Amino acid sequence: MLVSFIALYLLASIGIGLYAATRVKNTADYAVAGRSLPLAVVIATTFATWFGSETVLGVPAQFVKEGMGGIVEDPFGAGMCLILVGFFFARKLYPRNIITIGDYYRQRFGRAVEVLCSVIIIFSYLGWVGAQVTALGLVFNLLSQGAISVVWGMFLGTAVVLIYTLYGGMWSVALTDFVQMIVITLGLLAIAWFAADMAGGVREVVQYTAREGKFQFFPTGGFQAWAFFIASAITMMLGSVPQQDVFQRVMSSKDEKIATRGPIIGGTLYILFAFVPMFVVMAALMVMPETRGLLNDDPQKVLPTLVLDHMPVGLQVAFFGALLSAIMSTASATLLAPSTTFVENILRNLKPGMSDAQTLKAMRISVLVFTVCVLIYAITMEGSSIYELVAGAYQVPLVGAFVPLAFGVYWKRATTQGALLAVVLGIGVWLLFVASPMLNQAFPQQLAGLLAALTGMVFGSLAPQWLPDHKGYVHHYEGSPQASAG
Repeated sequence: MLVSFIALYLLASIGIGLYAATRVKNTADYAVAGRSLPLAVVIATTFATWFGSETVLGVPAQFVKEGMGGIVEDPFGAGMCLILVGFFFARKLYPRNIITIGDYYRQRFGRAVEVLCSVIIIFSYLGWVGAQVTALGLVFNLLSQGAISVVWGMFLGTAVVLIYTLYGGMWSVALTDFVQMIVITLGLLAIAWFAADMAGGVREVVQYTAREGKFQFFPTGGFQAWAFFIASAITMMLGSVPQQDVFQRVMSSKDEKIATRGPIIGGTLYILFAFVPMFVVMAALMVMPETRGLLNDDPQKVLPTLVLDHMPVGLQVAFFGALLSAIMSTASATLLAPSTTFVENILRNLKPGMSDAQTLKAMRISVLVFTVCVLIYAITMEGSSIYELVAGAYQVPLVGAFVPLAFGVYWKRATTQGALLAVVLGIGVWLLFVASPMLNQAFPQQLAGLLAALTGMVFGSLAPQWLPDHKGYVHHYEGSPQASAG
């Protein structure tokens, strides 16, 4: 019965997505839903995109292992990213009427920065989408009681998401996200209510969590402990800001107010609601002491095991419906985002003069190709922590793409030379720390890369200019611009 309900739900998701595809007439419809989404849908698609497998499975597992301080990256950093986008970036970017975040880099700094930052953004999605594919495989493996292997589960789940994303683009993502947000909230709240009753009430679970020392948030060590804590906090908080999936929700909004309020409300709801699966897992440890063995094996299975072994079929359907909703909503958005970025900011530079129909076709083909790449990556990385896959994905845009975006928006003296130097130094220092265990154990690699990028932007912009900007001029820090040679 459980498998039958889940199969019907997957078919319904495909149906909703294909219905939404009938609204796609051009590239703008496919990439940003024709800039026509109302506030409720923007909130839903923002929340549902963020609320993925790591929130339901990865974050609770990390919370059980390391307590509140171990989840500063997600949900706190992730939710704050959306809030920062709403307060500081949406109002600045929405009036530009552009399709991708890469378009902004081109307008502000020229094609070299556009291509570099777009490649960085596309690459970062491998880890995030890979985590969703991994979770899909795990879910189907659990539902079938091992009859479907994790790898075949990855194939099956990815195929479902691919079908409606391929045809409907942002319209399909938005409408399926709206439905999936409802399923996520109602399903997990029902599970939490039942789990609290099993454990003796909400108060008992909270007191148990406190006794286990899980509410410790700030580090207790010296400079090094604080450095790693801050680095974890900013990885998703700032590293997610220059991401195409966030930008698409801003640009898909019907007006500037919705573009601003949607991410703020969605981010706040995300932080608050992320505590629900954490609460359920702590209740599970109280009512199922035997599951402590799973903490050493795979803590991501604690929550599904509680549902399958101790809850009625109705709540099992609610849980796995919510879990699949969370995964599919994130996977669909993160398949679409890098694909549109590739076509708009890389392929169009290689093949200028593409018509709108050719661009739309190229976007659909790139969704298919990127899906295949992600599936191969997820199979290769099988066994990796979902939380670590997601967290690691955001270090690259943090050190390579955030500084040019933030300084481009808020510092008039930021130049193309400064932006290029920020990208090169940020990525270069980050790679140096990644390759050196001695360095990355002494100081966090993403924080080192971010500081290097800041240095590159300030020094490169204030120093005498040798590189032309997007208009073909070399701006010297003293005096008026001069036309560049050639």
